[in-house]
Order: sequence, then C-alpha cells, then structure tokens
Amino acid sequence: MRETLRSAGRDLGQLVVTFGLALVSLMFLPLLLFTVMLTLLVVGAGVLPETVLLLRRFAGVKRRWVREWTGEAVPEAYEPLTGELRVRVRIAVDDPSTWRDLRWLALHFLYGTGGFLVAMPLSVVGVVVDGVWYVVGRRPGVLLPLLTRMVDHDADLSRRLLTPAPGRRLADRVEELTVTRAGAVAAHGAELRRIERDLHDGTQARLVSLSMRIGLARRAYDVDPVRGKALLDDAQDQVDEALGELRHVVRGIHPPILTDRGLVGAVRALAAASGLQVVVEVTGGEDGPRAPAAVEAAAYFVVAEALTNAAKHSGAERATVEIAREPEPGRPGVLRVRVRDEGRGGADEPGGTGLLGIRRRIAALDGTVRVSSPAGGPTVVDVEIPNP
Repeated sequence: MRETLRSAGRDLGQLVVTFGLALVSLMFLPLLLFTVMLTLLVVGAGVLPETVLLLRRFAGVKRRWVREWTGEAVPEAYEPLTGELRVRVRIAVDDPSTWRDLRWLALHFLYGTGGFLVAMPLSVVGVVVDGVWYVVGRRPGVLLPLLTRMVDHDADLSRRLLTPAPGRRLADRVEELTVTRAGAVAAHGAELRRIERDLHDGTQARLVSLSMRIGLARRAYDVDPVRGKALLDDAQDQVDEALGELRHVVRGIHPPILTDRGLVGAVRALAAASGLQVVVEVTGGEDGPRAPAAVEAAAYFVVAEALTNAAKHSGAERATVEIAREPEPGRPGVLRVRVRDEGRGGADEPGGTGLLGIRRRIAALDGTVRVSSPAGGPTVVDVEIPNP
C-alpha cells in the first residue's frame, strides 16, 4: 500500500507540474496579443523576437520534462534569431517551429488543465478504493495505472507537437553532416601534413645522411679500414634512428598495437607509458566482438591526446580512463570513453589544437565530445562513438 501511494504521489506530482505549465501557457495568451498589437503598430516590432525567444525557452522546459519522464530526447530545430531587427522579425514569423510551438502552447493548456481537473477527484476516489482493497486483504492498484497513463499521454502529446517536421530535421542533419565533413577533411589534411613533415624532416633526412656515410665508408675502407669501419658503425646508428622514426610515423597512422592487442590492451599500454598513475576501468566485457578499426583508432587517439595533455599541461599525477561498450535496443551500440585527470583544469579548448583534433575525429564518426575543465580541475573528456 505504501509503495502504491508513493508511486501515485509521484505521478500526481507530475500532473501538478503539467498543470503549472498549463497555467504559464495561459499567461502567454495576453503576452502574445500584446506582442501582435505592438508589431502591427510597427513601433513595437522589436518585442516580437524577444517573445518568440521566451516561447522557445518555455517549450525547452517541456522538452526537458519529457526527456526526464520518458528517457527520450525531444529534438528542436530553430532558426537563429540574429541580425538586424527586420531580419529577426522575419525569421521569427517565417520559422515553422514558431507556429509549432504556438500550437503546442494552446493544446497544452487545454490538456494540462483538463487532465489536472480530472485527476484530482479521481485521485481521491482512487485512494479510498485502494484503501478498501487493502483492508479486505486484496492488492490495491486502482489509482496508479490511471495516473501513469495520463502523464504518459501528456508526454506523448508534447513530443508529437514539439518534434520538428521530418523535412526540417533532414535539412538540419544535412547541415550538421556538412559541418562535420568539413572538420573531417580539415583533420585529414592536417594529418597528411604532419606525416609529410615527419617523413621529410626526419626519416628522409636520416636516409640522405645514411647514403652519404655509406659512400664515405666505401671510399675510405680501402685506404683506412679503421675509419671505414667507424663510418659503417655510424651508418648503422643512422639506420636504427630512421627505423625508429618510421615506426613513430606508422603509429600515428594506425598504431600496430591496436591490431595486436585491441583497444583495451592498447590503452593499458598508453597508460603505462604516460608517466601518470592511470587506472583503466572497462565495462561491457573485453571478450566480445571488437569495434570497427576506425572506431578503435578514434578512441585510442582520444585517450592518447587526453593523457598527453594531462602530463604536459595539467600538473596532474593521477588520471582515470573508463571504456564502456553499451548496446542500445533498436540502435547501433555506443562506445563510451572518459578520461579524467586530477590536474589544475582550465583547459583552453578554443586556443589548443589537441581538443579541436579530438572533436574533428569524433565528429567524422558521428560521435559526440563533452569537455569539462573548470579552474582548479578536474578535467574530464567524455566521448561517445556509434559502434555498429
């Protein structure tokens, strides 16, 4: 009985919130009429964009409520209200989302108010009936399904009304992919330039020096075998250094350790060589099927870059790397990587190339990056990559 009443109280509380938002919807009506009158008089046209912004924020509150209740996000697609006044007014009027929000506002007021007025007397009746059932030894449960269904209906109605039209979402998706493609192309170009620079300034220079030393050794060997041998020893050292630089370049393209050990083993090797006290935590199992090579390489790069930044700039002594592979019903799985260092924080994302490189690599795979680095620390880099 106690659990039933607790659940019923939670659902009734959600209906009270809905009723409160419905009253706010009612308060919007005179504001909208006032805005329309001022706009028609021209002199008050500047009020229109501000009213639309306020409406967007109110709809955003409802979107967050729906996400918290159902666990599913409600997308939004608004045209930015920027530019001179004439442009902002035109955008506010022409944006289909403005009219969608207005339709939701009116229906939400009717449904929210009506639902609350119906729920209150039914709640009283339900509590009495449940109490009777409890007294006679039967399991109570009259009230809870009804309230839950009403809250679910409210959330479903708001989701359908506030979700942008498919065409608009497609246009936003195309724009997003255009931006991420540009970032991926820029990251790819920067990577190619880095590889070219490493080969030209490092490996190629050493090979040229090696060729010269071998030539000198061949000419000197018949005249002065001791000097010729010394030149060959130097040439051997040049070979070893050139091979080391080639291995470094190859690791930058696709680390061989990823192929040999997989992502978890490669990350543990990174942690051991980072110079920090790093704890690697893995959830979701290590024995399942491996992620695609591109996903593993991107995750490896995130960990390598984050640990390098922590060792060089944060002053941290400890860090934690968390790797989780989480399947999602009906969707591709998600590979989550979190790197946290206990340093001084204050990472300058716009001013650095490391975090920008992480964002570009992850965006190219349709993933997301969140960075938190307040002054005083800690710095946390959270990455989610779709993992088919």
